[in-house]
Amino acid sequence: MKYTHHNNELTLKNLGEQVYLKGWVAKVRNLGALIFIDLRDRFGITQLVVKPEFKDYALAEKIRNEYVIEVQGVVIERESKNKNILTGEIEVEVTNLNIFSTAETTPIQITNETDALEETRLKYRYLDLRRPRAQKFLIQRHHIMQQVRSVLVRRGFYELETPMLGLSTPEGARDYLVPSRLYPGHFYALPQSPQMYKQLFMVAGFEKYFQFAKCFRDEDLRADRQPEFTQVDIEASFIDEEDIFELAEDIIKTTFKNVLNLDIPTPFLRMSYNEAMDKYGSDKPDMRFEMLLENYSFLAEKVPFFENEVVKGFVAKGAQNEFTRKRIDELTALVKKHHGKALAFVKKANNEYSGSIAKFLDDAIYDQLKLDNEDILFLVPGTYDNVSQSLGTLRIEVARQLGLIDENRYSFLWVVDWPLLEYSEDEGRFYAKHHPFTAAKDFNELKNNPKEALAKAYDVVLNGYELGGGSIRIHNQEDQALMFETLGFSKDDIRTKFGFFVDALKYGTPPHGGIALGFDRLVMLMTKTDNIKDVIAFPKTQSAKDQMTNAPGVVEQKQLNELKIKVGE
Repeated sequence: MKYTHHNNELTLKNLGEQVYLKGWVAKVRNLGALIFIDLRDRFGITQLVVKPEFKDYALAEKIRNEYVIEVQGVVIERESKNKNILTGEIEVEVTNLNIFSTAETTPIQITNETDALEETRLKYRYLDLRRPRAQKFLIQRHHIMQQVRSVLVRRGFYELETPMLGLSTPEGARDYLVPSRLYPGHFYALPQSPQMYKQLFMVAGFEKYFQFAKCFRDEDLRADRQPEFTQVDIEASFIDEEDIFELAEDIIKTTFKNVLNLDIPTPFLRMSYNEAMDKYGSDKPDMRFEMLLENYSFLAEKVPFFENEVVKGFVAKGAQNEFTRKRIDELTALVKKHHGKALAFVKKANNEYSGSIAKFLDDAIYDQLKLDNEDILFLVPGTYDNVSQSLGTLRIEVARQLGLIDENRYSFLWVVDWPLLEYSEDEGRFYAKHHPFTAAKDFNELKNNPKEALAKAYDVVLNGYELGGGSIRIHNQEDQALMFETLGFSKDDIRTKFGFFVDALKYGTPPHGGIALGFDRLVMLMTKTDNIKDVIAFPKTQSAKDQMTNAPGVVEQKQLNELKIKVGE
């Protein structure tokens, strides 16, 4: 049968037309004589009506929810109209009916709103994806992907692929390892990023590369993170940071306009890493509200448990009545969970001060605090890093509780001037803040004062989420050798982990750089869900398990024997 319409198309303009439709039965209502059927496809709902004189009326009586059917019929006007759907003024009187397949009662309701637990929805994900709301996320994902691709193709980028089986280079998150049958005791690693391969495309002379790359990281999960994820991987030659900024802004601006019909202003704001940490307590600050962090270390002389500590805090304007003792205790637990030593507070109401440290303060100190009536000041003592991190988390939670976050606003930001390295006191060595191939702003600084060296690195941030990150890469053999030396790599380490890449630098490497945009996260933010699993077709649970297939699973002993693997207790 040739189908004439989707189930969101028919209106009063089609009255009297013969139509052919197909889909799933969303609902059946048998009113004793008339049978009404809501027919659903990926586009919408059309109401069918089966009258008693229909030749296959007995067959229609057997239809239940989620049967797959096709029908022929005539468009007629509804007596009782439904303004909530596009086809709500018409219905189709069925003249021919065919049942493709029957269906048992589904374990979850196939409706936009469902009370099914997430665990159940993921177990029956193929049914969950029949829900129009669930389908909308993936359809938007498709549209967003096509827009991103169109910008890059328009600008002369080649869509090229890189291997999934590569070499383990354990400098970042944990790798997912794949044992080799042909080389017992040896392992491939699934890519955390196609980093070296995309740089080798530049060495090879392609100049402009991109792909929607599948990446894998064996790390603890969050609501916005999965063990396997997709990133828009981009690399280009003969460019600098400004070229990457302009390219990424073009991608984002075009995509938001063509998918959401939103005009995103460019260029994006820029902020140094140090300013972001100092004012917002985060390297991915949410700019949709104020409540900036300030230094209150002058209180260390007055408050005993602040002594010799960095003290920072922020003021929640006019909000002192919102925070009861119980709520402050909950916030204290949040601060401690994120490495804060303690949470102190000062309230001002009717020109009187109260709070956990009020007894230690005098009028001169109160004047320095510059609080207005109804304000509350939150304070955290400790090391600079721990204070900043815990206050950054607290700032977001307080703003959420006070309703200060405009959920309809998209606030973009470039975080620049990152430290090139971070130092591990436990291991007595430097680690690359991004990766070992990031160029320093000044290689003399890297050589003489590595702790202060800055990177030609950048992150693009949206509403408190890291949307993507990248850098200008090292293209000079001597600079790459200095970087490896600073990171404490031996010649054997370099040869084993990066030998093929170091060799490539010998044969003429152009200046190059790139960026990777978290595609799943971009879709999550554009579709206004706070759960990244909504925008991935078959996601894993928070414990990295596939609820539907029960992966990871055990394998047969024969397979382990072939791989020369023995599993411990």
